[in-house]
Amino acid sequence: MGDAPAEVAMSARQPSVNKIIVYDKANFQGLSKEFTCDIPDLHALDFGDCISSLKVTGQPWVAYKASKFEGDGFAFEEGDYAEIDKNNKISSLRLVHYDLSDPQITLYELPNYEGQKKVVKEETNLTYGYFNDRVSSHVVQSGAWLLYKHPNRGGWYHIAWPGERVHDYKTELDFDDSLSHLRPLQAGRPIVTAKLLWDQKKVEDEKDVLIDEIVGTNCTEYEQAFTANTCREYNATVIQSFHFSNTTSLKLGFSFQVTVGGANVLAVEKGKHESTTTSEKVEVMLPAKIPPCTQLTIHVVKKETTTSVPVELTICQNGKERKEHAEYRCVSGRTISTRYTMKPASAAQGDAFTKPSRVETREHSQAQPEPGTSGERS
Repeated sequence: MGDAPAEVAMSARQPSVNKIIVYDKANFQGLSKEFTCDIPDLHALDFGDCISSLKVTGQPWVAYKASKFEGDGFAFEEGDYAEIDKNNKISSLRLVHYDLSDPQITLYELPNYEGQKKVVKEETNLTYGYFNDRVSSHVVQSGAWLLYKHPNRGGWYHIAWPGERVHDYKTELDFDDSLSHLRPLQAGRPIVTAKLLWDQKKVEDEKDVLIDEIVGTNCTEYEQAFTANTCREYNATVIQSFHFSNTTSLKLGFSFQVTVGGANVLAVEKGKHESTTTSEKVEVMLPAKIPPCTQLTIHVVKKETTTSVPVELTICQNGKERKEHAEYRCVSGRTISTRYTMKPASAAQGDAFTKPSRVETREHSQAQPEPGTSGERS
């Protein structure tokens, strides 16, 4: 079922990230073997006609009933298969090494690529349209495709390889006017490495945000106690986000982890951002007494800093590497300080005269360091 054409034969050596682990019992039990390249004859390795479960990492594999990749082929994409339909009937294994990122196939209504045609780039159930059971020939421009006789991936399927040209389904596939569903094989999950370019870090904004105000007024001629409370608790917030370039090849929903520094690991998912909020007890030291005829005002201020850092992404898939760009952004409100002022509070309070303010600042640092630092403050 759909042997690969000889002119595009699979390479004998493939990157180790593409692998298949096969077991002679269901549920990944019993004897097992791991392969990273084509195996034309499993009997030669004492593992023929015994595979009952398997695990695939990276690119898809095709399992054949006969040795040398002959007979019916059955495709297995990345994932775990605790029990397979064709257990104990696999004699050879072939790795699908082709580029599967941009699949395209053209279907023709008549043999020899004639009549009406339909270009397909994604999984399609033909029973929902006008081309159901009308296809008689095809040309594969890119990707590898599974062509099913019945809707919803049902029945026997043919594996169509890149560059394949089938001019007559009736004579070549015994498949005339019976194509109802098709889908491209999915490439294995890419491995993404993110490198934050701290030497290009930019501080885009810094501002003080007033988060609390405490006022005490003593209108008497005697010194009075301010308050019995000596501390209050405030939230120190950190919002982290990860922005991909508009040309990224990663699809929505793809996720991976980025180490920002120390124990700060950001879970990144294409289309989303992560926001974290921490809360710690910040002690605001208050004066014990308010002098006579004085108004005491305490401001609790959070310093917010917006920082951006360019990110270089290395994406490895099917033995090939490509570079893409992204940006890490952090709005940090980790530093909380207190400031207090005193001014006259008397019958003449509205006069323009005001005593010079006395300002006291106290900083509180969260447990995690600021992005791009070792955790120490200068």
